[in-house]
Parts: sequence; C-alpha cells; structure tokens
Amino acid sequence: MDEATFSPRIRRQGVNNNAMPVADIIFMTLRHWPWIIVSLVVCLGLAYFYILSTPKIHTRSAEILIKDEDKGKSLSMEDFADMGLFQSNSNIHNEIITLKSKDLMDEVIHRLGLDMNFYRQEAFHRSAVYGLDMPLKIELVDFPEEGRLSFTIEVNAKGNVELHDLKTAKESYDEVFKGQLGDSIATPVGKIYVAPSATYKKGKDIELIVEKMPMTAACLGYTNGLEVRMTDEKGSVLKLTFSDESVQRADDVLNTLIGVYNESWIRDKNQVAVSTSNFINDRLGVIEDELGNVDSDISSFKSENLVPDIQTASTMYMSQSQETSAQILALNNQLQVTRYLRSYLTNEASRLQLLPSNAGVNDPTLELQIAAYNERLLQRNAMAAKSSDKNPLVANMDELLASQRKAIIGTVDNQIVNLNTQIKGLQQSEAKTISRIASNPSQAKYLLSVERQQKVKESLYLFLLQKREENELSQAFTAYNTRVVNKPGDDGVPPSPNARNILLIAGLLGLFIPFGVTYVREVNNTKVRGRKDVENLSVPFLGEIPENVAAKKNKGDEESKEIIVKEGKRDVINEAFRVLRTNFEFMNNDGNGANVIAITSFNPHSGKSFISVNLTKALSLKGKRVLVIDGDMRHGSSSAYISSPAKGLSDYLNGSQPDLNSLIVPVEGSKSLFMLPIGTVPPNPAELLSRPVFASMLETLRKEFDYILIDCPPIEVVADAQIIDRYVDRTVFVIRAGLLERAMLPELEKLYKLDKYKNMSVILNGTSNNQGRYGYSHGYRYGYGYGYGYGYNYGSDKNKK
Repeated sequence: MDEATFSPRIRRQGVNNNAMPVADIIFMTLRHWPWIIVSLVVCLGLAYFYILSTPKIHTRSAEILIKDEDKGKSLSMEDFADMGLFQSNSNIHNEIITLKSKDLMDEVIHRLGLDMNFYRQEAFHRSAVYGLDMPLKIELVDFPEEGRLSFTIEVNAKGNVELHDLKTAKESYDEVFKGQLGDSIATPVGKIYVAPSATYKKGKDIELIVEKMPMTAACLGYTNGLEVRMTDEKGSVLKLTFSDESVQRADDVLNTLIGVYNESWIRDKNQVAVSTSNFINDRLGVIEDELGNVDSDISSFKSENLVPDIQTASTMYMSQSQETSAQILALNNQLQVTRYLRSYLTNEASRLQLLPSNAGVNDPTLELQIAAYNERLLQRNAMAAKSSDKNPLVANMDELLASQRKAIIGTVDNQIVNLNTQIKGLQQSEAKTISRIASNPSQAKYLLSVERQQKVKESLYLFLLQKREENELSQAFTAYNTRVVNKPGDDGVPPSPNARNILLIAGLLGLFIPFGVTYVREVNNTKVRGRKDVENLSVPFLGEIPENVAAKKNKGDEESKEIIVKEGKRDVINEAFRVLRTNFEFMNNDGNGANVIAITSFNPHSGKSFISVNLTKALSLKGKRVLVIDGDMRHGSSSAYISSPAKGLSDYLNGSQPDLNSLIVPVEGSKSLFMLPIGTVPPNPAELLSRPVFASMLETLRKEFDYILIDCPPIEVVADAQIIDRYVDRTVFVIRAGLLERAMLPELEKLYKLDKYKNMSVILNGTSNNQGRYGYSHGYRYGYGYGYGYGYNYGSDKNKK
C-alpha cells in the first residue's frame, strides 16, 4: 500500500487526537493539590479585598401611576371648551421620556445640591456622606456651576477649620486655608462657607473629602443612573429605579423627581389657563382704572384741568411754560460752571493753583470754602518759596490743603446733585404744562365721549369677571397627573457588590484556574502523552516502561548507567520490564527461532539503551543467554553500562581484533547476560556495518545466545539502523512519552504498512506515574539523553542533554 493510500487516514487517527478525558484533567490537577489551595486563597483574597475596597451601592425604587384623563371627570368640561383649557390624553411612553429628561434632573440636582459630593475616608474605601450623616453645611461662593473642584476639610473639636488639597480642573494648591465654623474662608477659587449642620456634634473631629462636579456632568451621571420602565405592557404604572451609595440620597432623588415632574406637568397643563387668567386680570385692572366712579372722574377732571374756561386756562399754561423755561436755562448755566469747577479741582496739575471765586455758583458755603482754601494756599506757596517743598511745615500745609480740597469737591458734588434735581423738577413741570396746553382742545371732546364709553366698559367689565371665575374653577379641578403607588424603598436587589456571589465566583475561579491551566497545557502539548495516543496504531504494542524518577533525582537529567532490573526486586519499573519480557517472549515464540532484535527510535533521547540493557537483564533472569550489541557506534550508550571497554565491535569489524569472544564482556551481577561494546569510536560506522563480516558475526552469535538485542541509532539521524535491519529478525521502536511529536505517529504507521523494517513492534517509554486512567501523563521531564550529529566527535558529554 502506498503513502497516498493510508497516510491521511493514519494522520486522522494519530495527529488530531488531542482531546483529553475530563477525568484525566481532574486526576492530573489533583496531584498538585497545593496549587489548588494557593489558587483558592489568592482568588478568595482578591475577592475579599475587592469587597472591602468597593463601596456598597443600594438600589431603591418607586412606582407611580400615570392617570388617564378620560376617567374620573365629574364636571361638564364642555362649558370651558371655548377657552381651550384642556388637551389630549398623556402617552405613557412620552411620560417615560419626560421623566428621564435632563431638564427635570437638572432641577432635582439644583434643589438637592447634588453637584457637590461629600465622602469620609474609611479603612479600604471612601464612603458617601449625605443628609442626616452630614455634620457640616458647605457652600461655594461665586464658584461657577460648570467648574470642577475638590478639597479636604478638617474640623477639630474646638471648631477650627482647615482646607487643604485644593484642586481645580487646571490647577492644584498646596496651601492650607484656615478659619472657624460659621465663617467664609477665602481661597484662590473664591470664598467657601462652612457652618455646622443640625446633626453636628461639638467636641468631635471631622474630616471630609469634598468634590464639586460641573452641573452638566452631574446631570448626565444622575440621568444615566435612573431607570424608568413599565411594570406591565398593558398598564400605566411606571417603576423608577435609582442606585446610589446613600439610601437617603437615592430616596430623595426619586421623591424630588416625582415632585418636579408633577409641578412641570401642572405648569404645562395650566399654561393656557394661567395665560388667560393673567390677561383677564390685566384687563380688569385697566378697566377698573378707567371706570371707577364715572361721575367722580368727570368732576375731578374738570377741577384739575380748569375745564370751565378753556381760553383762560390756555393763557395761564403758556405763561407758566415761559417762566419755567427761563428757570431751566439759568440752572443749566450754574450746572455747567459747577462741573467745570469740579474738573478743575480734580486735575492734579492745578493742585497748587488758586481756585476761581465768584464763578457764578450761587452757593455761599462753597464761596467761603474757596476763599479759605485760596488764603491757605497763598500761605503755603510763600512758605515753600522761602524754604522748600520738603519742609515739614509745608508738608503739613499740603495735608490741610488736600483735606480742604476734598471737602470742596464734596460740596461741589452736592451742588451738582441739587441742580440736577431742580432742573428735573422744572422739566417735569414744563412737560405737564405743555401737555395741558396740547390737550386743552381735546378736553371738551373727551367729556362728551365719557358717557358714551361708560356703558361699553361696564359690559366688558362684567364679562371679564365671569370668565375669570370660570378660569379659576378650571384650575382648581386640575389634579396631578400621577399617583404614587409605592413610595421609594428597597427594590429587593441586594447591595452591590454582592459579597456572597463574589466569593462564590472567586471560589469557582480559584478551582477553575488550576484545572484550566492543566487543560490548556495538555491541549497545547503536541508530544506523545501516553498509551492512548498510540492505541490507533496498527503496529504491535509490546508494553510501556514508566519514568525512572529515582534515577532522575540522583542524576538530574543525565542518563543513569545503572541496571534497574534486579532479581527479587518488585518496584514499578521492575514489574514493567517483567511484563515487557512476557510480551516480548510471546511475540518471538512464533516457531521461526527469531532471536536477533534491533532496538531503535525516530529521534534521540528515547531511552533505547536503557530499555535494551534492562530488557536483556529481565530475560537473563529466566536463564536465557542474552547478548546486547551496542550498535550505536557514534555514541556508545550501552557500552557505558560496562564502563565502555577500549576494544569492541568496531575493532572486530575493521579486523584489528579477530577474536570475537575476547570482545564479549559479561555483565556484572548476571551469569547469562553479555555485552559487545563498540570499542574504538570509528569515523565510518555505516561502512563498517555494511561489511559481510557483520552478517557472519550475527550468524555465529545466533548459535551461542537465545536473544541478541542490538542497540541501534535513531532512524531519523543516521542510516545505521536501516543497515542493521537487513540482518535482524525483528525491529522494536521505542517511543518516548513527552518527546516524540504525535505528528510522527503516522510516519511510524507508514513504515509498518510498507514493511520497511522487519516485524516492527512498539515500546512506550518514560510514561509518568501521574497518568490518568486513559494513559495520559502530566509534566514530562526525562533523563535519558543522546547527542547525535553527522560529523566526527559528535555526541560529547556536554551535548548529552
């Protein structure tokens, strides 16, 4: 059968068989139970630390009923339809959107002051402080709403306040700002007012962390934390859910939100009614002013405006207007002079100049002040001329002059205010006079039209009074759109984080990690793991040899050169070799007298020499004459068991030692076990094995021994094994668990199918003692090493691992 025929099938059987039974994964992991305990302790410890370092979040909920306006109406609203006071029914989905609107939440945050958060530092985390737990009242003065601020406040038992760690979005301050309770503390970001609250306890130290968020960020955060949903698709009950560290704050948010929603709904509902009411009240006020008592209004109008003699009244008003205009002109002149004088006084360049007197300001007090100032200024200048400006007397005179100048400026300011007041009064009087002159022709017409309008306004007044009462009645019957079904309370959801669930998950994770690591490691292991990986091979299976743990502990990773199989010994390895011996004898008892067996493998480090020597020792214990030929003339691993004699197989094959019997060395401790070492390491082992003398040597030895085992090099490294195979009766492949790639198993099957080696069979070596019941092993580390190469002097001791 050619390669194309069976190779894919073999690959499906040998390579893709990566699945491992769960029982083996469990068994492998339980052998390392300390790691399971460590994993549990670490996971539970991390979970417990997470629980301690995470503040608890409480979930609160309330239920409200959205009323249907079509139900429960007791009045005939058609009476008010003409005023457009009522609208269509509410839509439940629109109300959900309204409750989650940012405008409502913004009002809630403003009312409750939720843009400022207060925390108390606990052992593992910060806990929120709110409401009855808040011992202080803290207000930011002149700090922008959209600003971000944080600081720590400390209050000692005496009421002393310290602010530190002050941080804004752009800057940090290292200073400590101090003050007292009830005071405003000045800081670079503005004043911070700190006062005791109703729950403040004297004589107790307080430390709080304060964080001020921008209003937009606070509104967004609280809006995202609110959930509004329908409890039933067919009903109109909405469930409001809010989660927060503080139970009281969560309840306050829900209560305030419901209240703000009701107020908003009432305000929107009565918007037309309120607008109508305002309009009616405004109109009634105007009509009341116009009507009053018509007779009294006419009489007052005539007496105030001198209506009986229109011509006389006009002459009088003209005379008054001219006189008033003259007075306004005179006062304006005085005002201009006074303002000039004030400008002169405030000019620094004229500080040592005399003030003008008799400038036209009609104020005796001001004239006296100017005269006194000029007199003292003359004295000062005379004194300065005789000495200097630095004379103390001159400086004293300068101070007195500055005081006098300031007093004069105050008098000037008062004079300006007085003149402005007089001018304003005269202008008002002039305007009234001009108005009377202008209205005199229409006064007679007005008196004639009053009685005509009286009846019209009385009718309008009565109509508006009626409509106002109707509008007030409609507002009185406008109730809230909602009814609270369940007040804010516990939602039945345990506080987050849920300690029990977290510890349970952490425990399961702590158990899962070791098993998961084992599973991942074994799934990614491409080596032969145990008996189950070679079950699908057609090659006859002789047996398996467990790992020599004792030799590894004594020798590290170096191959032990001690024969393990001994008479009377009953450990695991000895029993494994006895089982292998039984299977070996059964396969060789086929009537053909086959007794020459080649031991080889695919790659180095498979333990061929170890199996060759110990298997022959097990055969010798039954009285069989057994010979081990070290056919690995590049390395001589079997020869090392007898201290690697200087002469051996290579010397016989090259003709330097013609006496074969003298080269065969008896193995110490056994009467029927012998070994033919390699002797001198040759430069051309393949050529030596190809000589006819090797075949004749085997024919001679067949007559003297019951079994001849040849320790051959790996077939993948050199051609020696293929040459030796021509003269043997059977070939045994050694597969090292944890060393041979499972991808090579189809190649082994291919060799068997093509009969490239005579009577092939397989031995599985190095299986771990911690195997599962399916033959998988865990944690491969082996101590049987080779060091192969194609050149001379390869395989030195430094390359054995």
